[in-house]
Amino acid sequence: MKEKVNVGLLGLGTVGSGVAEVLEANSAHIAERAGIPLVVKKALVRNLNRPRTVSACPPLTTDPSDILADPEIDVVVEVLGGKEPALSYILAAMRARKHVVTANKELLAKYGKELFTAAEENQVDLYFEASVGGGIPIIRPLKECLAGNRIDKVYGIVNGTTNYILTQMASGKSYEDALKQAQAEGYAEADPYADVSGLDAARKIAILASIAFGARVTEKDVVRIGIERLSPLDLEYARELGYKVKLLARAQEINGVLQVLVHPALLPSRHPLASVDGVLNAIVVRGDAVGEVMFHGFGAGRLPTASAVVGDLIEVARNIKEGVRGRNKCTCFHQKPFYPVSDMVTRYFLRLELADQPGVLAKVAAAFGKEEVSLAAVIQKRLTERGAEVVLVTHPAEERRFRNAVTALATYPETLAVHQPIAVEGDA
Repeated sequence: MKEKVNVGLLGLGTVGSGVAEVLEANSAHIAERAGIPLVVKKALVRNLNRPRTVSACPPLTTDPSDILADPEIDVVVEVLGGKEPALSYILAAMRARKHVVTANKELLAKYGKELFTAAEENQVDLYFEASVGGGIPIIRPLKECLAGNRIDKVYGIVNGTTNYILTQMASGKSYEDALKQAQAEGYAEADPYADVSGLDAARKIAILASIAFGARVTEKDVVRIGIERLSPLDLEYARELGYKVKLLARAQEINGVLQVLVHPALLPSRHPLASVDGVLNAIVVRGDAVGEVMFHGFGAGRLPTASAVVGDLIEVARNIKEGVRGRNKCTCFHQKPFYPVSDMVTRYFLRLELADQPGVLAKVAAAFGKEEVSLAAVIQKRLTERGAEVVLVTHPAEERRFRNAVTALATYPETLAVHQPIAVEGDA
């Protein structure tokens, strides 16, 4: 009978130090819940001399083999992020019959099949609650609590950085100023590409879609549009129409075909997700039995993410104590097709700058009419130095028809500017 579960930490940065802190501060409580104490035996770092913020710092090493080849270490926690060396370390840990807990959304979204295959071959557990939603419990509820449902839609706000930027833009800040503030507050990286381009959110919704629909979805299957081209005017005009703009991650199954995308979207102000501001995240799951349920909280951060990691560690420790493997196995049983982007149907919000002269709006209406795209509203907002700013909202339309109309509009000499279209979710 084991007296304790030894943990090896790969990384002692923001999340890794949070994991060490939670394990130390709540050690008695965690041991009671797990049925056995959990102890960090060693942590892998790049620099042994770097100052640490952890009150009870575990023994440190710069040699990964001190963890991966140590027979006394039962569980490896990977919080390095990125593809390499994280992927190689995880596979080496599994080959050494060590269970793995990871927060690495990139690896799960790209190499989930390979990781679960390795876990199965080596009869070890792979847990990854912290890969989506930070401290919000969503992976286990999807896999277990909602397993009796047929899930037809999962959607939400899964990136705190972009949500913070959009919240600032809603108060009038430019995209550039909002991004700088997010970086100053530590919410955005020096290179914010993964966040603002929608890549981070795409990885997360790929993981959720794989679980929800029992089919392998990778990040390359996700259609994504970022927030880089949005203006405070888009958010202001959306608000006047009764909407708020959010970067929405959405996965849906329609007649056995999947739609998985990340894009800016207008949400009715009364929608629960519309009030999710700042760095908060929220994820909605719709099942045939449960209806809609929403998971809401901090989607990132040192201690919220550490909370999810430690929750997984407790589950693994219970399995070790009881001599069983966990239930967190791969559930991607099916191959399902994806809707072509061009076939997707939605409503659109579009901001245009047009020459202020007679007949221009008629030409705009004709361009959309030719593509059988019906306009729900056409509103002239203000005069600019060059012409008139016009906002239009369509009825539901096929993406390819809408794009054809916009492409035609852009060629007209009366069209001074075509801004980024934004999908409209629901009625205000």
